[in-house]
Amino acid sequence: MPLIWRRSKERYRLLGNRCQSCNQAYYPSRKICSKCRRASKLVPEEMPKKGKVISFTQVFSAPEGFENEAPYFLALIELDNGVIILSQIVDSPSERIVIGAPVKMIFRRVFEDGSQGAIAYGFKFKVE
Repeated sequence: MPLIWRRSKERYRLLGNRCQSCNQAYYPSRKICSKCRRASKLVPEEMPKKGKVISFTQVFSAPEGFENEAPYFLALIELDNGVIILSQIVDSPSERIVIGAPVKMIFRRVFEDGSQGAIAYGFKFKVE
């Protein structure tokens, strides 16, 4: 993994932003607030590391490069500040992955480049 990626603030945190006019939070960051439709000031904000599952699916046929991950769960997660994100749920028994389940952010391997030996990490979620 190039050094520039390891130093990126956004790489290992859920860094979004918030509109100072209407208080709407966004992840990922936006340049213009879509709620108040003004080019108001959007300030950086770290998103909460906890939330709840609002919808989920189990993936059996993974995209190329992720075949060894299947089956796995993807979920829409409403963070504690109301922002909704899509993330993989890991390290959780399938019977605990239900709508309304509380989840927390964790770091896990996202992919490996076998030819280069590079391993990329990122956020995923786990049922609490």
